Amino acid sequence: MSQSHRLSVGGRIDRGRPLSFVFNGKRYEGYAGDTLASALLANGIHLVARSFKYHRPRGVYSAGAEEPNALVQLEQGAATEPNQRATQIELYDGLYAASQNCWPSVHFDVAAINNVASRLLPAGFYYKTFMWPRRLWRSYEYLIRKTAGLGKAPTGPDPDCYDKMHAHCDVLVVGGGPAGLAAALAAARMGARVILAEMQADFGGTLLAQQALIDGKPGGDWLATALADLEKMEHVTLLPRTTASGYYHHNYVIMIQRLTDHLGPRSRSGKARQRMWKLRARQVVLATGAHERPLVFHNNDRPGVMLANAAQAYVNRYGVMPGRSAVIFTNNDGAYSVAFDLATAGVTVAAIVDVRTKVDDTLATAAHERGIETLNAHTVVRAIGRQHVRAIEVMALNDAADAVHGSSRTINCDLVCVSGGWNPAVHLHSQSGGTPRYDAAKACFVPGEPVQAQRSAGAANGTFTLDSCLEEGHHAGINAAIQAGFKPEGGASYRPMADVVEQATLQPFWLAPSKNAAVPATKHFVDLHNDVTAADITLAVREGYRSPEHVKRYTTLGMGPDQGKTGNINALAILGQGLASDIGSVGTTTFRPPYMPVTFGAIAGSEVGALADPVRMTPMHQWHVANDALFEDVGQWKRPWYYPRNGESLRQAVRRECLAVRNAIGILDASTLGKIDIDGPDAVEFLNRIYTNSWANLPIGRCRYGIMCGEDGMVFDDGVTTRVDKQRYWMTTTTGNAARVLAWLEEWLQTEWPDLKVYCNSMTEHWATIAVAGPLSRKLLTKLAPDIDFSNETFPHMSCRSATVADIAAQVFRISFTGELSYEVNVPARYGLTLWQALMTAGESYGITPFGTETMHVLRAEKGYIIVGQETDGTTTPGDLGMDWIVSKQKDFIGKRSLGRSDALRDDRKHLVGLLTEDPDEVLPEGAQIVAERSRKPPMKMIGHVTSSYYSATLGRSIALALVRRGHRCHGGTVYVPLEHRIVSASVGKPVFYDPEGGRLHG
Repeated sequence: MSQSHRLSVGGRIDRGRPLSFVFNGKRYEGYAGDTLASALLANGIHLVARSFKYHRPRGVYSAGAEEPNALVQLEQGAATEPNQRATQIELYDGLYAASQNCWPSVHFDVAAINNVASRLLPAGFYYKTFMWPRRLWRSYEYLIRKTAGLGKAPTGPDPDCYDKMHAHCDVLVVGGGPAGLAAALAAARMGARVILAEMQADFGGTLLAQQALIDGKPGGDWLATALADLEKMEHVTLLPRTTASGYYHHNYVIMIQRLTDHLGPRSRSGKARQRMWKLRARQVVLATGAHERPLVFHNNDRPGVMLANAAQAYVNRYGVMPGRSAVIFTNNDGAYSVAFDLATAGVTVAAIVDVRTKVDDTLATAAHERGIETLNAHTVVRAIGRQHVRAIEVMALNDAADAVHGSSRTINCDLVCVSGGWNPAVHLHSQSGGTPRYDAAKACFVPGEPVQAQRSAGAANGTFTLDSCLEEGHHAGINAAIQAGFKPEGGASYRPMADVVEQATLQPFWLAPSKNAAVPATKHFVDLHNDVTAADITLAVREGYRSPEHVKRYTTLGMGPDQGKTGNINALAILGQGLASDIGSVGTTTFRPPYMPVTFGAIAGSEVGALADPVRMTPMHQWHVANDALFEDVGQWKRPWYYPRNGESLRQAVRRECLAVRNAIGILDASTLGKIDIDGPDAVEFLNRIYTNSWANLPIGRCRYGIMCGEDGMVFDDGVTTRVDKQRYWMTTTTGNAARVLAWLEEWLQTEWPDLKVYCNSMTEHWATIAVAGPLSRKLLTKLAPDIDFSNETFPHMSCRSATVADIAAQVFRISFTGELSYEVNVPARYGLTLWQALMTAGESYGITPFGTETMHVLRAEKGYIIVGQETDGTTTPGDLGMDWIVSKQKDFIGKRSLGRSDALRDDRKHLVGLLTEDPDEVLPEGAQIVAERSRKPPMKMIGHVTSSYYSATLGRSIALALVRRGHRCHGGTVYVPLEHRIVSASVGKPVFYDPEGGRLHG
């Protein structure tokens, strides 16, 4: 298969390993070491994508992470990924890719009609266009959603697996170019533990694409030696294909390592695709390089227009001729080496168009010797061609370089290499808290003072010559190691050296003037991906926008996948010109993590599917399984939901279990309840501040129900706490809130009340808890615990006793969540199953019946007992629940001040009430909205919602709890619940349906 633009020699590719791939349904061939972009160019494929807004033709623009154009849909099926940069996809055998955001094909895209109508679609047009007529809003929304987006997300589960790694090091070096390698060598030779992370597959940075001598030998040879030295050191970790995506406080860096992406989905089965590194470093060296800046001119987005350093990389690194006839358009000396390398590779360099009036004589002579014409004080005014550049038009600049004069000249070419200078990659520096500053001499933003233990080096610091990069990287490595506690060794004092190359100062050139000054710069593209033009930015200025952040959102500047890496600085300069302000005063947009897109799989790691969340099981779990229990997930716990017998439905099984508890005896596995040991001389004071009610007078061996509020006065959690000793308490919490409550207690102790001598420890997994409930529960426990007097006088409700139950040391609490005579028996977890089986055996003569959470909910709802998170929703106060009696007026507690706010005292707040439907068999759906009037015509004014709803076997009818506006005034009234096909009426009453006097608690 012919690769029409592949050079016969050169490059770092492996010509002995040809690879086959498919692009847009057609098969091509490349080599190992290619990227998809270089392989496409080698096959003469220049049109690869369409732009987002106008659907204009787009080609490969760069050779790295800054690529704004060449975004493709990679692979098919569950392995497909949209918006992948062809410049960063390593070629592998069988790769499948396709153009996206185009229909029916990339060569003929129907949506390109937007380009014809571009004068009607300026920046912000959607803010003004889709306001009217109001009746078409839904149509607008449908069309906008239909056309939004780029590629297609996979619909199936991710077939790959991922990994995570936690690590520490003395010195982290981000970037494996010349500066990063010099820094890593210097720090490692001092004995520091070094991690060197490089985004690309190969270390070397610019050495992979440019000809250079270091220490008197070719840069490639020095690179090989440096890597060999680093690989020999056990305290050095080299991480290729690793992107530092986020830089956080205390030198905490998140990195994504692509372990097997380069193998393709068919070759990485069973192997981790990517690994997320969570790294803490004593010192960080940022050697992240710089992005070449484009030049903005008319039609500068056509395929064939490319960054100059990218063209150089394709020639020298990949052995690819990106075009046959090239024009170099520049404002700096660096682009001349690109012209010379292209000419050496056989590309005809038709001209170097330099906006500067004077160029170094050495460069001019070298260009002349190669037969390359140089046009000083000239600019490209437009590119000619549709789906590929076929010529450019140049004109002379005036002295101020802001207008053209004279006649135009057309130069035939199929490649335009643009170089407007360099923008240091200050993203990680900014994420770390540092502020970039504008360097007028270099016409770019460079890192300001660091705020963490980090330093920038090389091109990332605004240093662009090779020798200076090596020097800066070397000193950065030494200083980082010293700051990490290491002393310089003899070997660390030597630094690699390159030839000193003096470069003339570039001439800032932000916007090429139009051939006709009266024509606005409507096709001078600043953000190539989102089709943001210079005219859009000047329009934003006319509309009154001044801040870069506002202009960004108004125009969508820098909001594409490249996040403004190529276009933002030019945009800031054009904005500054419109505001008559310098770039430094205009400022920058915010650099936020991640630096590059991160797959959700890498974030999740191996914590997916069955490993997404730990599964916690009680000591009696296997008994429940053996007895056909169905389970529900409560927090991380597997809790028995109900125990169906002989094909029973949920309603039938719950009816049987409820009646067993009410008439005989039921047994519940309550081990999942949160249990927190609170100990210390200030425990009473602590509980007084945490709970809304008073705890000072609670005797040893007695229990008390309590409610906790957040600082906003809303119910946070509830539970029963028992005083087991003079300064020791046993707190219970809701199952799903146990960890949160413990963390909350610790937060108050550590941050607000560090003077309190209180210690909190979780005991949830230590104790197995079995609730025995029902009128016969006392008889059963008397049989198994003969050393306890279970009479009401000796062992009253809300008290605790230590005892031996079934020959097992236990803590027995007389607590009820069912409204029946109940006991909770706690034993060490290892004895939980033994005790359960003993209770089941001894209880057979009493008709003991295991019951699950569904039955527990029905029983507690019959008594009007709340569940936090069900009867509460983060906006519910104790008063809303009718529980003012539990709020002390004599002491302070968390949330008390908020309960006194006017909003918490509003008369129209929602209150907890009970509902009885007109049809006793009608069970209201939980979450159903409640209205005051029987009307089917929307809009209906909602006055509340159903929080809990069940069928009560005990009462022979449905019951429900609800939060209703002014509910305390609605008792005896009727409310309505609109359902899909009918409206249900219900009477309002107190939220207690069964045994309102509470006599059954005493047996």
